[in-house]
Amino acid sequence: MTTQIAHARKLCLSLITIAAACASALPASAQQASGKSFVDDFDKINRGFWYVSDGWNNGAHQNCTWSKNNVKVENGALQLSFADGKSKDRNYSCGEIQTTKRYGYGTYEARIKAGTGSGLNSAFFTYIGPADKQKHDEIDFEVLGKNTGEVQVNQYVQAKGGNEKLVPVGSKADEGFNDYAFIWEKDRLRYYLNGKLVQDVTDPSKIPSTPQKIFFSLWGSDTLSNWMGRFDYTKPAVLSVDRVAFTALGDKCQFPESIACTLN
Repeated sequence: MTTQIAHARKLCLSLITIAAACASALPASAQQASGKSFVDDFDKINRGFWYVSDGWNNGAHQNCTWSKNNVKVENGALQLSFADGKSKDRNYSCGEIQTTKRYGYGTYEARIKAGTGSGLNSAFFTYIGPADKQKHDEIDFEVLGKNTGEVQVNQYVQAKGGNEKLVPVGSKADEGFNDYAFIWEKDRLRYYLNGKLVQDVTDPSKIPSTPQKIFFSLWGSDTLSNWMGRFDYTKPAVLSVDRVAFTALGDKCQFPESIACTLN
């Protein structure tokens, strides 16, 4: 019996050693994704699923303070607003939400109507960075207020960007809803606008690898005029999100119109 136990212990230790070796062979980022496939039609804000940014800003370039008062659900859509609202050294308030969990390879989709106003940025993106003890990785859709007939796609890999591309929307992104999606794989990153492929990245050095949180935000700047346009606030602006979904690689698509259904 003692010999059998000894053999069993050796087998267990061998299995543990193999499992540990396999785990260490995987990129650290691949072990940290906690988010599963989902679809959210924003009938309400699930505070366990979404974190509402409140009480700070992202730096000197941003002329507004994130406020929970600028985040609400109305008429079946998430509404993020930019408006007058002095807080500390900022004269405006703005809205942002982010998922509490991180997501990895898969299909990301959102149906959005951008905010109106030069100097504003309506964004649907994924991000991870130093605040989460990770290097900066990011995948972006950004409608810049200076020209809402275009959307900018971009990604950062370990804080290195320079991958911007402006894509015609075909209409004004602040006059109606459009479908923005990207499919993120280890060796490929594809951006889609209203079901049409608009950017195909196949250079591994330009594709993030770290699981990220999903964000929506509407914010302004009076210093980044070359990029976002001259800040010209006249009235409150609203970014509306009708739906967001994530479909992990290999999972069934999350809603009938999903690009994950179309491509599969």
